[in-house]
Amino acid sequence: MRRRDFLKALGLGVASVTLPRSASASQQSATDMPADKPNIIFLFTDDQRWDMMSCAGHPILKTPNMDRIAREGVRFKNAFVTTSICAASRASIFTGVVERTHGYTFGTPPVPAKYTNNSYPVLLRAAGYRTGFVGKYGVNMGARAPKKMFDVFQPLHPSPYFKKQQDGTLKHLTEITGEKAIDFLRSCKVGQPFCLSVSFNAPHAEDNDPRQYIWPKSVDGLYRDVTIPQPKLANPEFFDALPEFIKKSLNRVRWHWRFDTPEKYQRMVKGYYRMISGVDVVIGHLLKALNQRGMERNTIIILMGDNGYFLGERGFAGKWLPYEDSLRVPLIACDPRSSKTLRGREPTQMALNIDIAPTILELAGVSIPPIMQGDSLVPIFQGKRPEWRKDFFFEHLFEHPQIPKCEGVRNANWKYIRYFEQHPIHEELYDLKRDRLETRNLVAVPQYKDALSELRSRCDELRDRYGGVYKRRAKVTKRARPAGKSSQ
Repeated sequence: MRRRDFLKALGLGVASVTLPRSASASQQSATDMPADKPNIIFLFTDDQRWDMMSCAGHPILKTPNMDRIAREGVRFKNAFVTTSICAASRASIFTGVVERTHGYTFGTPPVPAKYTNNSYPVLLRAAGYRTGFVGKYGVNMGARAPKKMFDVFQPLHPSPYFKKQQDGTLKHLTEITGEKAIDFLRSCKVGQPFCLSVSFNAPHAEDNDPRQYIWPKSVDGLYRDVTIPQPKLANPEFFDALPEFIKKSLNRVRWHWRFDTPEKYQRMVKGYYRMISGVDVVIGHLLKALNQRGMERNTIIILMGDNGYFLGERGFAGKWLPYEDSLRVPLIACDPRSSKTLRGREPTQMALNIDIAPTILELAGVSIPPIMQGDSLVPIFQGKRPEWRKDFFFEHLFEHPQIPKCEGVRNANWKYIRYFEQHPIHEELYDLKRDRLETRNLVAVPQYKDALSELRSRCDELRDRYGGVYKRRAKVTKRARPAGKSSQ
């Protein structure tokens, strides 16, 4: 592509990323709401891991609009999900509690009403906000929940990516999601604050299509002449060192789908990158629409991923397993009302998906219910140094024969993992300061027995706080599947 076309496709044109601070009188009236009642847009991507933005240091990916949000706001360098799968993570996003507490993942009954009724959309709506949802829903909050949660609810089925329109043409799901989000913005009334959740299915693969990664035509030529380097843990010795039950996991099955030859690896990863850039282009359109409506000065934007992702590391594809590539996600936020001195910061506190709900509530001036387990990130947005978590609990409880269940705890220096259904129980211990890539399991090394004992106890403590020892859950029929559910 010519450089001009390349920049245009990425949304680098002036209209996409330069939002003038001045507005017409009619536009200004849309932002004359009280300062404590900002608009909020929550952008949610699927399978985008923490380092998949150029502002996070990626040497190839171009994400100018995500970068702009980070540059004018904050980018959390240590953001994680507590369960690395979309269904459970989305439930945690809405409710502010971990999977062991809300009990929801693929194949389980819906999220219990006591959590749904305390979800951030329900509470915002009760406080006078107009709430909207567009895109992949991917969670079952109960059959009646969407009517309680959203004034406007537009779930979009994730497959296929290209959908036939009334005029017979095909349009990509990412672009449709953006258009419906802009329609919501245009329908908002002056003087009523809104909270819009925009849930992109991209860059999730289309599992039933051999191409896997299917991108909008607007980014067709991106990365064509780039050679993608092999991942740091691509050497087969890292896969060979794993226990058999992990070698036989779904992560390895999907590696064969996507990355098992050099040619396939290049093609698939470029497709994954294009899907992220496609989302970035649409974010640029949303920013432009905010400006046209005169809403940019009073609209907070938050972007997060629902889980991390393996792109060939350890011989894996997908997520599910509790290594850093799978647990770490992007998290950026911009409050245009904040001081310029607070912009462009990169806080190092551990932020979690369960922090999103209390954060949105505090931004809106709504009380955070005691039932929520996450913490509001607002003090960190404001440049303060609050007392903060030193560690967090993670888990994966999906009933799937090729995804082993696990639980564990991570702090700044250590990660402990327990695959509790294996016989005997399989444990892993990593020194994250010395072994950032988690390549040496220290469980059997005598000099680390004290660290192991301490982390085992901490894992038990957090497990019991959130719900206790795992018990198998009842399964639901196909008719109870959530709207917009996709492949795992």
